[in-house]
Amino acid sequence: MALIPPLDALTVGAVQFRPSWLRKTETTDRMLGWIGKAAADGIDLLAFPETALSGYPFWICRTNGAAFEDARQRRAYGQFLDAAVEIDGPEITRLVEASRDAGISVCLGINERGSRVARGSVFCTAVMIDAVKGLIGAHRKLMPTHDERLVWAQGDARDLRPHRIGPALVGTLNCWENWMPLARYALYRGGEDIHLSLWPGNPSVCRDIAKLTAMEGRVWSVAVSGVLAMSDVPTEFEFHADMMAQGVDVIFSGGSMIIDPTGQVVLAAQDNQETLISASLSLASVREARHSFDPAGHYARADVFGLTVARHRVEDDC
Repeated sequence: MALIPPLDALTVGAVQFRPSWLRKTETTDRMLGWIGKAAADGIDLLAFPETALSGYPFWICRTNGAAFEDARQRRAYGQFLDAAVEIDGPEITRLVEASRDAGISVCLGINERGSRVARGSVFCTAVMIDAVKGLIGAHRKLMPTHDERLVWAQGDARDLRPHRIGPALVGTLNCWENWMPLARYALYRGGEDIHLSLWPGNPSVCRDIAKLTAMEGRVWSVAVSGVLAMSDVPTEFEFHADMMAQGVDVIFSGGSMIIDPTGQVVLAAQDNQETLISASLSLASVREARHSFDPAGHYARADVFGLTVARHRVEDDC
């Protein structure tokens, strides 16, 4: 009798993606190309960076984004809002169809525009698409970081849970909410095997927490980061000329990596390169790592500590 179950691994790919910034149709087209390539490579789950569709709001910290009621900042936000996508919009529909046709599940970061209430707001959202079931999760970033609060609304915990992709339970968090201990623990407690952390693309920012998550959760930790330069930004963006005059060039340089449950880096993408890295992630290694430490099990002390998660979204009441 075989001791190892026949389906005991998931092949996961991380695209160090270069978006067509604020051009959602063109960016969706590019994503479809990567989905096709990943499927041909035998990848089961493909992940894209934070707000890969339709681009991270990098201009805020470079253009006095906190200027109140500034006409130019208002125009920039209007362009950003127009480029955001709705969960039931054509871009996500195309990606769900491509996922089904290629037989590959997909996780991607998006700028989500509210579809009923919050029509004037943007959420930083991680979308999970199952190759068979379609859209199974849309987790909105709980707390935008620092200047991000000028353009992103606070999210919620409705979809703060791992989702089953093949034999694995896969969870995801956006950028610095990976530093929120209770957000990580909510996923560990849900039985997470593989943790996807989505980042805009700064290697120094994601490296330490991605490794910590692997060791703390005894999970496979996959950091998915992007690359971006001013050549990817449309000239019609409100602050394009200003930033070119400042000498802004490379904005994000990557940092994608795959880390095993002991904290060892298995693969790392080359900086400043749009590329795909992938590996077969053994679930046996997750079980073995929990022999000495299971943060949500035999090392949890549930009789001493408890966690309550408010899984509510305002739009669900409308």
